[in-house]
Amino acid sequence: MAARITASLLAALWLFVHTCGVWAIVEVNMEEKVEVFRDSTAQITCMYTSDEGIGGISIEWLIVTRSGEKEKIYFQDSFQTKIEPNTPYTDRISVNRTGAEEVVLTIDKVQLEDEREFICQIKSFTEVSTGSTNLRVFQRPNLPTIEGRTDGVATNEDELSEIGTCEVKNGYPKPKITWYRNKDPLQDIPNEVEVSSRTTTQSTGLFSVESKLNLKVKKEDKDAKFYCEVTYSLPGSEAMTETERINITVFYPSTELYVWVDSPKGKIKEGDTVRLHCSGNGNSPSSVFSFKHNDVDIPGEASVNVLENVSRLNSGVYQCTSTDMDTFVELSNTTTVTVNFLDAAVVTPSKTVTMAMGQEMEATCNALSSLQTQTVWLKDGEEVAKGHTLTLKATSMDTAGTYMCVVTVPEVDGMETNNTLRVFVKSSPVLKEDDVTEVETEEETVLLSCYARGFPVPVITWGTHSEKEQLITDGGLVKVISLEQTDDSTNSTISVKVDSNATIFCKASNDEGSDKATFNIKVMTIKAKPPNSAEKVKAESNGVIIAVVIICILLLAILGSVLYFLYKKGKICGRSGKQDLTKEKSSKDNIVVEMKNDNTEESILLGANGEKQPPRD
Repeated sequence: MAARITASLLAALWLFVHTCGVWAIVEVNMEEKVEVFRDSTAQITCMYTSDEGIGGISIEWLIVTRSGEKEKIYFQDSFQTKIEPNTPYTDRISVNRTGAEEVVLTIDKVQLEDEREFICQIKSFTEVSTGSTNLRVFQRPNLPTIEGRTDGVATNEDELSEIGTCEVKNGYPKPKITWYRNKDPLQDIPNEVEVSSRTTTQSTGLFSVESKLNLKVKKEDKDAKFYCEVTYSLPGSEAMTETERINITVFYPSTELYVWVDSPKGKIKEGDTVRLHCSGNGNSPSSVFSFKHNDVDIPGEASVNVLENVSRLNSGVYQCTSTDMDTFVELSNTTTVTVNFLDAAVVTPSKTVTMAMGQEMEATCNALSSLQTQTVWLKDGEEVAKGHTLTLKATSMDTAGTYMCVVTVPEVDGMETNNTLRVFVKSSPVLKEDDVTEVETEEETVLLSCYARGFPVPVITWGTHSEKEQLITDGGLVKVISLEQTDDSTNSTISVKVDSNATIFCKASNDEGSDKATFNIKVMTIKAKPPNSAEKVKAESNGVIIAVVIICILLLAILGSVLYFLYKKGKICGRSGKQDLTKEKSSKDNIVVEMKNDNTEESILLGANGEKQPPRD
């Protein structure tokens, strides 16, 4: 009934407007497009003006389908608000007024299918006005990837060679891929550059684009960096991202060949390991190398030739030859290898020399070398002369010893040789000990030692002084502990048992003379040792303890005597000559107490009532 009344009123109002010539003016203003990300929320605003006010208009929202038809999704007038059922937007839209003449359509969880035209239609009693907005949906793609070819590319190939593949996935709208070589974009050029792309539409509606680059490879491409640039659209802007840089292996023939000593750096010496390296300015996997030494072939086809433990015989000219098996182009080059040497040092006179005291001599040291040398003479690790010649004068036994000649090559580390000369000086023995040595001892055995230098090597003998000198031998009271000899020295040690004062001598002798040392042995009387303070304190402590124990025993004896005397006088138990012993609260009447009389050894056993009892054990 109310609907009929409403319809009648509206019809009457329409008739009044047409009859009276009154027309309402309605205008709608909307944005041309609204851009949002996929899965976000979109808001489309419809602004209008009307002379009739809010109560005299109705609002409709419509969409344009893929077939171009219009479908209503929302209706609102003064009496009702309705979201159309069974449309793609039934559960995802809401309409709100943000002003007196402005309404906003909100769409939740925007998908790619929502990219279409949305129409806002305002109706008054006399006029219908519409406006539309295109909704654009965007999805940022994944980061692009690039993959270059792993094998090499030859420059002499007639066809274009594949360089790599770029791919970008899950973008909307479709991303665009551009190839670059060293920051220069690559475009299709017949017989030189070819870029091919393939687009795949995923089940979600997102786009994936794959692009391949093929080009005619040149020698300069060996150092080129290739990469892809991906451009894609975002709401209100354009964005760009780049892949990592890749490099390809380019094969090209050599035009020049180089050969050199790779190691060691610097000058070469005998015993070194030498590496000869041969390489061209090209890059060809089919190149074969060969070496020659003084026109003699060296086995092997590698570009590196290793010479181990070289000698001067390895010096000479080394030739390297490279043959490209694809083009059969042959290149060759040479290098000269010099192996430096240092022969063993030769000392003249050699090995040993014997000098008389006061004699002078010269020794020379020489070593043949391919380089300049330096020579020094050492004795006991200290430098005594420089140069090839050593001049000596036998002024004392200190002139004797081992002299080392060291020859080095300053230009090459580790290049060194040496030799030695042993010098002996003829002299009579000289004892290290004093002529007379006093020895005091309290022991039964005395150790005596003598050290003598001289050449020829001295012989040491031992003896005693009594009425005349008498030699002593090993055994009995004398025992040889040690005897050490070198080329010009002797060291002898003996042990001697003594019980009284004695005089013992050692004598060193050789062909040049002798030397003698005497030991006066004085036996000291052994005295009893007084007790030390600790023993004395311990003894005194033991005496005090014994005295205390004796005093305690005496006191106990006196106390026992006094008690016994009081007992005899009856002062302790209240009786004379007897002591009555009983136990309180006895449970039996036959308690037995033993009593002893001072004047007899007989024991009497009494019962509890005073009766005699037979004695028991």
